[in-house]
Amino acid sequence: MAKVITFGEIMLRLSTPGHSRIVQTDCFDAVYGGGEANVAVSLANYGDEAYFVTKLPRHEVGQAALCALRRYGVRTDYVARGGERLGIYYLESGAAMRPSKVIYDRAHSAIADAEPADFDFDAIMTGADWFHWSGITPALSAGAARLTELALQAARRHGVTVSVDLNYRKKLWTPEEAQRVMRPLMAYVDVCIGNEEDAALCLGFRPDADVEAGRTDAEGYRDTFRQMAGTFGFKCVASTLRESYSASHNGWKGLAYDGTRFYGSRHYDILPITDRVGAGDAFSAGLIHCLAAGQSPDRALEFAVAASALKHTLPGDFNMVSADEVEHLVQGDGSGRVQR
Repeated sequence: MAKVITFGEIMLRLSTPGHSRIVQTDCFDAVYGGGEANVAVSLANYGDEAYFVTKLPRHEVGQAALCALRRYGVRTDYVARGGERLGIYYLESGAAMRPSKVIYDRAHSAIADAEPADFDFDAIMTGADWFHWSGITPALSAGAARLTELALQAARRHGVTVSVDLNYRKKLWTPEEAQRVMRPLMAYVDVCIGNEEDAALCLGFRPDADVEAGRTDAEGYRDTFRQMAGTFGFKCVASTLRESYSASHNGWKGLAYDGTRFYGSRHYDILPITDRVGAGDAFSAGLIHCLAAGQSPDRALEFAVAASALKHTLPGDFNMVSADEVEHLVQGDGSGRVQR
């Protein structure tokens, strides 16, 4: 069982019921989620000691977000309290040729306005095996970027393995801003996770692949992964490869490079999709769970891809599956037959 620290923002998610549009509905389904929080929930489900670090307002909405984490076994010992508000995002789920849409209302959230005095990162990293963050967090504000850097420096001092999910979000910053902030932070990273868009916009590396056209073979990524590992010293580079036939139908697989070998996963045809939000976080959590336990990169990749494929079948941000359920899919049991 690994001790894993994740750091970032948890938000209130307000989504339209079913596949209705925001302009149609007079009610929203409310859940909580966010990149690093989603990873922590998955890891707790797998039996790891998962901590989520953030700052939450002291009011009832902040407390509800805290309770959502605790409900699934995530440790909240290092969550700071204070600030004015919890970030919100609105989700309109697409179908067929109509894409899903996300609207953010997260400016000046508690974590975006947090300060270094809110966190003792040396205490947080003591005894930890792994630290995970994403490119969403430093995109929130200059202060959040500084906090991310301080957390990474503490992780380095304590010999903690570090992973990043690049997670470029065009509604939060530009490619120029992202590369200016993200590239220096890669010096602290051991495991880099991100799809072809993330690699291009956050780091300036563009794989020779056309996901929209379904051209996602490993050859298009080999040179890019080698360049990324050579430039930043990553021990492992991994990517999900999504073939988006429609909002309801995706192909799904993954690729990893450990500095010596490339690994490609089994391909999953996902139809229909229940909710794709959080699939990348489920992938990150699967990799972390296996790599932190000393499993091989190819084994970790298969587990991560299976876990993230399952996330597409579940509503909400969190991937509510156990390690055993993921293993069943890894072993080829994807029939969906009733288990009695």
